[in-house]
Amino acid sequence: MEGYILDWANLLLRWLHVIVAIAWIGSSFYFVWLDNSLTKPTAPDLKDKGVDGELWAVHGGGFYNPQKYLLAPKQLPDHLHWFYWESYSTWMSGFALLTVVYLFNANVYMIDRNVFDMTATTAVLLALAFLVVGWLVYDTICRVFGKNDRVVGILVAVYVALAAFAACHLFSGRAAFLLIGAMIATIMSANVFFWIIPGQRKVVASLKAGEKPDPIHGKRGKQRSVHNTYFTLPVLFAMLSNHYSMTYAFKYNWAVLILIMVAGVFIRQFFILKHKGVVNWGYPAAGVAVLLGVAVWLAPVQQPAAPAVAESAAAAPVAAAEGGASAPAVAAPSAAGGSEFAKVQAVVTARCYQCHSAHPTLMPSSAKGVLLDTPDQLSAHAQLVYQQVVQQKLMPLGNVTNITDDERTIIAKWFEGGAKTN
Repeated sequence: MEGYILDWANLLLRWLHVIVAIAWIGSSFYFVWLDNSLTKPTAPDLKDKGVDGELWAVHGGGFYNPQKYLLAPKQLPDHLHWFYWESYSTWMSGFALLTVVYLFNANVYMIDRNVFDMTATTAVLLALAFLVVGWLVYDTICRVFGKNDRVVGILVAVYVALAAFAACHLFSGRAAFLLIGAMIATIMSANVFFWIIPGQRKVVASLKAGEKPDPIHGKRGKQRSVHNTYFTLPVLFAMLSNHYSMTYAFKYNWAVLILIMVAGVFIRQFFILKHKGVVNWGYPAAGVAVLLGVAVWLAPVQQPAAPAVAESAAAAPVAAAEGGASAPAVAAPSAAGGSEFAKVQAVVTARCYQCHSAHPTLMPSSAKGVLLDTPDQLSAHAQLVYQQVVQQKLMPLGNVTNITDDERTIIAKWFEGGAKTN
């Protein structure tokens, strides 16, 4: 029952997170577009009111005329809409999802002992530290060098790159990518919570008191808002990356993460300039070139047929995983005797059933719904098994069941020989 409840929590939190993230990103992109698309008013009455820019648009059968004041209207309206719950709800739902999926299952999803051997508790504490320290370092950079946007941009980019390198050398690739996305998303939401909204509240309070607002609040809020719009595409990739193991199950996964984030920044820059009427195709071309280069770099290489595995190469029983859910000890698959498929079944039974069976022991339900109990099921997922186990060596997650290279070779020979089940 506990596993069933966690599955529902996962589903509902993921659904909520996607919905509110769409709302936040949508409103953010809209206001970036609006700010860069405004034109100077020509009507004298608008100039007299202090309107600095306006836009005419048509949507859904209606005409709209948003106006932006140079500072503020002479009299504030009784009802003023604020945009912040989109940000807060995105972060809160995202952190809840991170907790349910990753922090509660740190031993399975966050730890790869071939990368860095640590307990589940250590992994959780390090993950939380990434979120907190990420914001503190970024905020310090903005406070100290805030008057020079170029310096701030360079330092923030360098810090994110260093954080990506560190994460990929501490956590499993899958968790590292997600944590960097969560770190940047935390920075984005913290910008709204600690700087943008408080600054706007101070401006409104000054206006209501009949005082002249300090322009520094607008400048700081604008700077943080611009940072947020450049962060958006890198964060979206990091959040989607767990579905595409070819990006994070790679020796130089930190470089892949950095390059794809850079590509996202190039593409976002194109649209920001386009809103201002400047069309520079060099930016999207550079972004696409980087993505194509990464795709070529990650392309799998056909493995040569391996020699038969000696019986002495059979693996030892699976050891209990440290610091969390443990893999039950099972008999090692025999590499000698029996059909080739029988050997594959033995490997799958010993190393994969813990997560991919009708009754898994390491998870509340079969991971991603992939079942490998029967020959038909194994045959249906042969391509996926080959990619994940042989080419990328991603599975088992963190090698929690201690699969050996010889056992991976058994699966490779079977698949490359046609993945026959008889």
